Amino acid sequence: MPAAESISLKEARRLALTAQGFAERRPRGAVQRRHLRSLFERLGVLQIDSVNALVRSHYLPLFSRLGNYPQEWLDEAAWSAGRHRRLFEYWGHEASLLPLELYPLMRWRMQRAKRGEGIYAQLARFGREQGDVIQRVLQAVREQGALGAGSLSTRKEKAGPWWDWSAEKHALEWLFAAGEVTVAGRRGFERLYDLPERVLPAELLAQSEPDEAEAQRGLLLHAARALGVATEKDLRDYFRLKPDDSKPRLAELVESGELLPLRVDGWGQPAYSAGEPAIPRKVRASALLSPFDSLVWERARTERLFDFHYRLEIYTPQHKRVYGYYVLPFLFDEHLAARVDLRAERGHGRLAVHAVHQEDRGLGEAGLQALAEQLRGMAAWLGLGEVHVGCRSALGAGLKRLL
Repeated sequence: MPAAESISLKEARRLALTAQGFAERRPRGAVQRRHLRSLFERLGVLQIDSVNALVRSHYLPLFSRLGNYPQEWLDEAAWSAGRHRRLFEYWGHEASLLPLELYPLMRWRMQRAKRGEGIYAQLARFGREQGDVIQRVLQAVREQGALGAGSLSTRKEKAGPWWDWSAEKHALEWLFAAGEVTVAGRRGFERLYDLPERVLPAELLAQSEPDEAEAQRGLLLHAARALGVATEKDLRDYFRLKPDDSKPRLAELVESGELLPLRVDGWGQPAYSAGEPAIPRKVRASALLSPFDSLVWERARTERLFDFHYRLEIYTPQHKRVYGYYVLPFLFDEHLAARVDLRAERGHGRLAVHAVHQEDRGLGEAGLQALAEQLRGMAAWLGLGEVHVGCRSALGAGLKRLL
């Protein structure tokens, strides 16, 4: 194994921000579809989440990096039947949108799901015990085309939470995990399932399937390029690989020279980069980040990189919340400099700032000005006429003045 190069924590931050697309200038003119395609390829995964306090989370990472873009372009890339389709849904990093090019690298995971491996125990048990229901639901999809679980359910009472799914919903989720169906589109937030051959390009489905080791190496390399610098745990977390899979593949990539070992000052574990790291002298960026943005979704790494302890408090009782219900980290230059509790109050036509908290190093006037600009831009992108600051702190007063 080659000797590990040593880099500072500041250099590691710059590598991470560059890899995630924050070192590049935003488009000067109107955003083009090619800008979205470039980000799909760079990031490799957009996490989907159902919370809609501001906007569905998968739309936000593109806004954070590009600014104002038409949300329908992401819808087309994810769920259209036309030439603009670039993504597919699967279990990447949780429920995710992934570039079509990664579909062959997910086939091993689908094969494991058929064997009841790597999926929820309840779903695996359903697959073993309810084969007749699965085949009945699959036949309905074959005959009727894109279907949601609600249109197939034979249960009369209203559907409950996920552990109270109908048999048909369980069957569709098993078929989805096993790759027997894929998501053709969405009705509201409900998935519509269809056969892969009616949704995905024929040439994609005709590609030879890599074996498990090759696919896992491909995913680790993609993660390394997307993260810039990362520990083994960071790398496997990106596409939710298991340690038994990631560790031998990582050793193979280091042996082949495709991953380079690094030492990051202050990190207790070895780190890796995809080739010789090209570290910029400075990164200037300002962005409001989704709680599920790939820059911050691995909370332990976020603390190591930015000294930023971050937990989403949606499920915390209100009286126990520290920062708010739906809090977005604010990136300013090379630091996560503040936290902003935001809500899209569509009935009032406004973006509401419920709270803003700066980190110990402070925002300063330049940081506060950059935050105001990001809030104005977000309101315009969401079609909201104003930014309303409801935070009564001195920081809130300064933000209100700038807005």
